[in-house]
Amino acid sequence: MSAQPAKLLVLPGDGIGPEVMREVGRVISWLEKNRGIAFEITEDLVGGASLAEYGEPIRNEVIEKARAADAVLFGSVGDPRWGHVGFEKRPEVAILKLRQELELFANLRPAKVFDALVDASTLKPDVVRGLDIMIVRETVGGIYFGDPRGIETLPDGTRRGINTEVYTTPEIERVARVAFEMARKRSGHVCSVEKCNVMESGLLWKEVVTDLHAREFSDVKLTHMLADNCAMQLVRNPRQFDVIVTGNLFGDILSDLASMLTGSLGMLPSATLGAVRADGKCAALYEPIHGSAPDIAGQGIANPIAQILSFAMLLRYSLNLRDEAKMVEEAVSRVLESGLRTADIMSEGMARVGTSVMGEAIVRELDKLQK
Repeated sequence: MSAQPAKLLVLPGDGIGPEVMREVGRVISWLEKNRGIAFEITEDLVGGASLAEYGEPIRNEVIEKARAADAVLFGSVGDPRWGHVGFEKRPEVAILKLRQELELFANLRPAKVFDALVDASTLKPDVVRGLDIMIVRETVGGIYFGDPRGIETLPDGTRRGINTEVYTTPEIERVARVAFEMARKRSGHVCSVEKCNVMESGLLWKEVVTDLHAREFSDVKLTHMLADNCAMQLVRNPRQFDVIVTGNLFGDILSDLASMLTGSLGMLPSATLGAVRADGKCAALYEPIHGSAPDIAGQGIANPIAQILSFAMLLRYSLNLRDEAKMVEEAVSRVLESGLRTADIMSEGMARVGTSVMGEAIVRELDKLQK
């Protein structure tokens, strides 16, 4: 690691976000002390916390801090206190705006079943044992950002809601390239998911992915699947998948579905990456898949593992600290094998612990791995 500290922008957000982010702080402190890695941490407000303090879900100042950082570590946003405000003022706008302003177009969402948690899934153990899927989701295009959009009142008084699914060739090609490159490092299979049978945007998606595969990635196996069939297959036979690449809406839905194959949203991290810059780095944001869970906020029972594993992805993809990333992931695995469980993954015969105890246990395992 160079003498220059890694510049991280930490945005805990709402609900359980600050609680689980504190446990990442333990891991950062351990790395500084035991691995000689220097971090320069800046923390700020987003979501409901920012609305309460500044009247907006994310300030331009925070976006500029994100641009200057080596990576952004994000908690979660969502606060029922702001359910009455217009869409542009909702806490969730913070993450959407960050992705758009930083041009973070490729969301990596792994769904991996730990051996110690094979019984936590709602599916039979023989269906999910050994599951290791990576869903690559396009995040700055599609129906969440397409125009026209809005709610209008027609002359007869009927109200109509409008959202538009829009994708261009470059938007599809760049996220597909990420998926193919990811597959080369895994099992060598990409499944491209769309609805080409009823949507023109889906037809273009399939054509662009097929063309890119032929030109640059013929060594990778490519299959295509309709989104509704993919949802069914993820439940029926999830181990047939390696890397799934899809658009914003389908990726949002399918990644949450895949996450529950593992037993809990509290277990799964994600990374959202941008284009490579002139300095060889790319803008990147790391966050757990779970939401802000306001119903359990402040009770000390939230699962911090997804936030900690998101930090492990940051170590690997933004700081190129692969050994340290593996250490963190192995520490998590060992804690689970020891029988410690937060409430969301609790099962008979295991020891139920809270947020801070889980974080402390992971750091203790890091100590053992260091020796």
